[in-house]
Amino acid sequence: MSFKIDRITDPEYVSENRMAARSDHRWFRDAEEALTGDSGYEQCLNGLWKLHHAKNPSMTLPGFEQPGMNVDGWDDIPVPAHVQMHGYDRPQYANVQYPWDGLEDLEPGQTPQDWNPVASYVKEFTLERPLAAGERLSVRFHGAESGIAVWLNGAYVGWATDSFTPSEFDLTEHVVDGVNRLAAQVFKWTAASWLEDQDFYRFHGIFRDVVLHRRPAAHVEDVELSATVARDLAVGEIALTATLEGPGSVRATVVGVGPMAQEDGRLVVRLDSPRLWSAEDPYLYEVLIEVLDADGAVTEVIPQRMGLRRVDIEDAILKINGKRVVFHGTNRHEFGARGRAMTAQEIERDVQLMKRAGVDSVRTSHYPNSSVFYELCDRYGLYVIDEMNLETHAMWDKVVAGELTVEQALPGDRQEWKPALLDRANSMYRRDRNHPSIVMWSLGNESFGGSVLRDMTEWFHATDPTRPVHYEGVHWDPRYPDTTDVTSQMYTPAAEIEAHLKEHRDKPFVLCEYAHSMGNSFGAVDKYLDLADREPLFQGGFIWDFVDQTLPLVDRYGVGFKGYGGDSGETPHDAEFSANGIVFSDRTPTPAYQEVRYLYQPFRTAIGASEVRIENRRLFTDLGDVDVVVALGREGRTLREVMLEVDVPAGEARTYPLPFEVPSAPGEYTVDVSYRLKARTEWADAGYELGWEQAVVNVAVPADAPAPRRAPAPRVVESTHNVGVHGSHFSVTFSRLYGYLVSYRYGRTSDGGRELLRDVPYPSFWHAPTSNERGWGMPFRDGQWEVASQARRPRAGFEKPKVVRHEHTVEVQFGYELPTVPPSEVDVTYVVDGDGHVDVTTTLRPGEGLPDMPELAFTLTVDADLHRYRWYGDGPAECYVDRRGGSRLGVWDGDVREQLTPYMRPQESGSRTGVRWAEVLDDAGFGIRLDAADPVELSALPWTPFEIQNARHPNELPPIHRTILRPALKRRGVGGDNSWGAMTHPEHRVPTGELNFTFGFQGVLR
Repeated sequence: MSFKIDRITDPEYVSENRMAARSDHRWFRDAEEALTGDSGYEQCLNGLWKLHHAKNPSMTLPGFEQPGMNVDGWDDIPVPAHVQMHGYDRPQYANVQYPWDGLEDLEPGQTPQDWNPVASYVKEFTLERPLAAGERLSVRFHGAESGIAVWLNGAYVGWATDSFTPSEFDLTEHVVDGVNRLAAQVFKWTAASWLEDQDFYRFHGIFRDVVLHRRPAAHVEDVELSATVARDLAVGEIALTATLEGPGSVRATVVGVGPMAQEDGRLVVRLDSPRLWSAEDPYLYEVLIEVLDADGAVTEVIPQRMGLRRVDIEDAILKINGKRVVFHGTNRHEFGARGRAMTAQEIERDVQLMKRAGVDSVRTSHYPNSSVFYELCDRYGLYVIDEMNLETHAMWDKVVAGELTVEQALPGDRQEWKPALLDRANSMYRRDRNHPSIVMWSLGNESFGGSVLRDMTEWFHATDPTRPVHYEGVHWDPRYPDTTDVTSQMYTPAAEIEAHLKEHRDKPFVLCEYAHSMGNSFGAVDKYLDLADREPLFQGGFIWDFVDQTLPLVDRYGVGFKGYGGDSGETPHDAEFSANGIVFSDRTPTPAYQEVRYLYQPFRTAIGASEVRIENRRLFTDLGDVDVVVALGREGRTLREVMLEVDVPAGEARTYPLPFEVPSAPGEYTVDVSYRLKARTEWADAGYELGWEQAVVNVAVPADAPAPRRAPAPRVVESTHNVGVHGSHFSVTFSRLYGYLVSYRYGRTSDGGRELLRDVPYPSFWHAPTSNERGWGMPFRDGQWEVASQARRPRAGFEKPKVVRHEHTVEVQFGYELPTVPPSEVDVTYVVDGDGHVDVTTTLRPGEGLPDMPELAFTLTVDADLHRYRWYGDGPAECYVDRRGGSRLGVWDGDVREQLTPYMRPQESGSRTGVRWAEVLDDAGFGIRLDAADPVELSALPWTPFEIQNARHPNELPPIHRTILRPALKRRGVGGDNSWGAMTHPEHRVPTGELNFTFGFQGVLR
């Protein structure tokens, strides 16, 4: 038999000589070896391989697989790895479009002829010991993208597709004592690539482990562990079906329970009052399986961990262990600095970050993840929707565009694609079925609908009746509604979900994708959590997505940056649409992570004047693992902190008296309730905060309190070109000639005082567009407000500023016309007192019919030396009006140079809400203090919005010369229902009509 390269374009050429899919269990020579985790039956082939990279199949080297072919001069490449990460081809990020779109005109199944790279690999190995009598040898490729042909010692072994499940081949007939040559050709694109149009980087090569497996004469090839739990949860059963090859027998023990007994061809053990597995309490029973040969000697020991739990849909509600579950989920691409070639340690870090964020569920978008991920989810406690390797989004687009009929969708009703999809379903199921963390199977993503997908659901139902099946595409092609057991949609606003469920109450409703976290996003997500509270059929959703898909690159000046679509010179591409994570690609949390932690916490806390109500949203566990700490604070200082003794069972709420009274002295106080881990866990240290809530209490100044001292009115000098306002420590200059405040000096010196301003202050209505705003066309819609922030002129009656003297202050007023159509007007009034404090009031009258503006703010430019940032307001992370639930009022410190969040494409970011006062100082203590009677939003950055929006990456921002302060009445919320048309919710936009905004500033010298 030989490999027929011309068949790679045949959709039905799924595999050849590939071994049957099996469970991902490991086997060891004895129990002692099993404890070490290093199996003598395994030989890892990871490491350096020889590589030849060809532009297309016609340019490969014939006979490379033969032992006599000298490959010493070939390049070396590590395995696992993508070839693109080692200088071959280039990474290509594409969202919806096929990577060859516009380059070659292809029909489904066909592959590009000119550019379809082939990676030819060679690895020589010597077995650690000769094969024993009856022993067999296989090689298992855990991931190769997208089709792989394999040879051993020149003999063709087999072929396989499906990039994301293992391909295993029997090598026994061809292995020799001594040196063996294992050769493989990995094709970038095959017919199967038409099924792999996921929103991800398009890579190529052997990107997961390669392992040799020995099979003794008596061997268990496949393990199926099933758990049954009675409806009343009182009795459980663990059953083992082991596929034994060769003469021998199998026995098994559940550690701590007892031996399993033979029953109808299975090994079974029953448990009274079993401890059930859940994301809250991921308890795993240890099953020790032993394989004995015909003489009764142990040849294999197979340790397995098993969780007992049940998944049901009752009365259209999805339940786990009898309780309605709400998924606090995220989607996860398996992605890191080396693309999808990730280590077990890196994957474990992802799981830990999820647990720390309160995430309890994951959808493996849109392919099966590495086996270690499921093991970690079992151990740490995460519910998993395990998704097949399927997406044909570009073909769906053709249906939407009318280029294809509904029946011509892919896979649609095309029977020639059914074998490939059933193979993918079977490979995923066989590998993953023993993991209790998997609570649903998913058919794939964004592939429309059709009878082929319906048939796959029927296969899953027949093969595994214990888990529901998920598929979102039914929403777009409702011909076969039974394709999915749950109603699944993407990015549907909460209000529309609620309206839908008033009429459709036949299935649970989940959002398999929501809260598109591209750039500065994740706004108004609280509406979904609130809906899950009041609508039992809405059972949560999965954030898009967990981690940014970006790659480490270096610019022409040697500066490193995180690259996205197009940065590797690829085409077609979809730019920064790859960056949607709640953590950056280096696993640094984004500001949205703070909000996720708050919204996904399992507690709801209501703080009253004298009591606190604690609701435990957990389904199965009480609050015994947390300390509840109540703290009283004032302007960043903790006045009291008390541990509250609580006992709140799962699903219940209880009320406790506050352990202190708020002082009667005037001021603003905070009462914080914090839930902290008592003991260290695998994913967080003791003291880690699992949840929190805060109440703000204002104690008013008595009406009869004496008025604060007022300094004498400042001295005013009205000259021809300037108006000067002077006090004992300051001087302010307003230009009659240019129409602005041009100087503010604070702190007398021999040369006239220390200047604070580095540019004229001006009202601002614009910020650098966010990814979401670009998605709905904000630069076009709101472009007039950008111009209005850069240009203005004195309007009639304000050719010169108006000066009004008051008893304690001096008022200077400017009036401008803005270049909008129709024209807008803005007044800026400065009120200066004798201490040098300046109140600034902006009054805006927008032109009739103009859209709401991105922000109403005021820009102050000071020296870059003023970088020490301290504010009393919401923090610690960046927050906006529709993403501030996770913030807390306090006094926070930062550095202006670090306030621009390093989103992959620079955009509006770094702002804070609820700011009462702020200081920006240099290292010597000189600077500026801002304040406001009503809390404002405040941005303190080293760049203007215009500089920020002109950079495509953070490394392209100009050198720092200034500090830009932008106090604001309001900034448009970040939005995030989606990033391709959904606007910020109306209540989170800047109001239209006449607006007034006041804040104050004063110099600081310490």
